[in-house]
Amino acid sequence: MSGYFPIYLEWLGVAVFALTGALTAARKGMDPLGFALLATVTGVGGGTLREVLLGRPATWIADPTAPAICIIVGFATFAIGRSYTPTRKGAFRMLMWADGLGLAIFAVSGAQTALLASAHPVTAIVLGALTATFGGIVRDVLAGEIPLVLRREIYVTAAALGAGVYVGLEQLGHEAALAALAGVAAGFTLRAMAIARDWSMPAYPPGA
Repeated sequence: MSGYFPIYLEWLGVAVFALTGALTAARKGMDPLGFALLATVTGVGGGTLREVLLGRPATWIADPTAPAICIIVGFATFAIGRSYTPTRKGAFRMLMWADGLGLAIFAVSGAQTALLASAHPVTAIVLGALTATFGGIVRDVLAGEIPLVLRREIYVTAAALGAGVYVGLEQLGHEAALAALAGVAAGFTLRAMAIARDWSMPAYPPGA
């Protein structure tokens, strides 16, 4: 296959996910190092897990661009937040929308990386979903919150859809750039609709 996922788009995904970590730190009233920490683990967590599962060192070990972006975003969010403090509800909405965009980008980039490493298409979809969600899991656990993936949110489903659309189009021989764009659009659209319309997955009845 011919991979296509611009590095600047992946950096955008890192920055957006780092912003979600920083916004979580803002909601928790953390200090600047807390902002930088949550921004960094959120921005590079999913990609690190993907590389470990593929049996390779994390890419940011040789190229520190991603963690540098995360730290800058964390400190910048802290500095800006001191002069502009959104309401708790407003910060949470910002977090949801930023997280949705990062989710879609990382789902496709994770799936593409897996395909380029000769992973089976189904495995690539799984790795795409893991890449898109693991950083958020670490963020929420460190912040003392229930991870989004354990709530009724349409979250992992959106990541799997984005990765699945990309892998499916790629396997059908479509141009890689088109497949990547379609995957990001599909994942983000489903997540955005879930946020805007308060969609959720059905829950198992407690005590059943």
